Amino acid sequence: MDEISSVFIDRDGTIGGTGHFIHPRDFSPFPFSLEALSTLKKSNIKIFALTNQHRISRGEATQQDFFDEFALFGFDDAFICPHSSTSGCECHKPKPGLLLEAAAKHRLDLTKACVIGDVGSTDMLAAHAVGARKILVLTGWGQNSIHDYRHTWEDVKPDYVAENLLEAVQWIVDYNNS
Repeated sequence: MDEISSVFIDRDGTIGGTGHFIHPRDFSPFPFSLEALSTLKKSNIKIFALTNQHRISRGEATQQDFFDEFALFGFDDAFICPHSSTSGCECHKPKPGLLLEAAAKHRLDLTKACVIGDVGSTDMLAAHAVGARKILVLTGWGQNSIHDYRHTWEDVKPDYVAENLLEAVQWIVDYNNS
């Protein structure tokens, strides 16, 4: 069993917020999120932000706003799609472009990675495309994703469904220690 060496974490609805766009200056992580990130760091697991932020293309925020936010939270790097879902880019989840970019930049084996997110039709499908492990959290859009929208990603099964980011991280730590 291969140990998980890197974790990609969605922002909106997973780290904090409601699943809707919140500018980085107004964004607050959930009370448990910083503890979760710290736990991964203490376990020598690289942590990367993985997020679609189409509001960048609309001029409502900059990529730098997000990079600064993720650095403040302790991420090793951030991979951000600034495009709309209709742009045809290769980086907008569920396409795996951001994960492939991260793998090339940081020399990662994505089969030893895990993606944590609240949307099955983007986060889980992107993870599945590269052979990464998949954890769906029930915060943000998670409840709707696992129930009302399960048909949009029915061919993909998450490796674990967690109440929140902290429970997801505990599953990873336990997995690595088993």
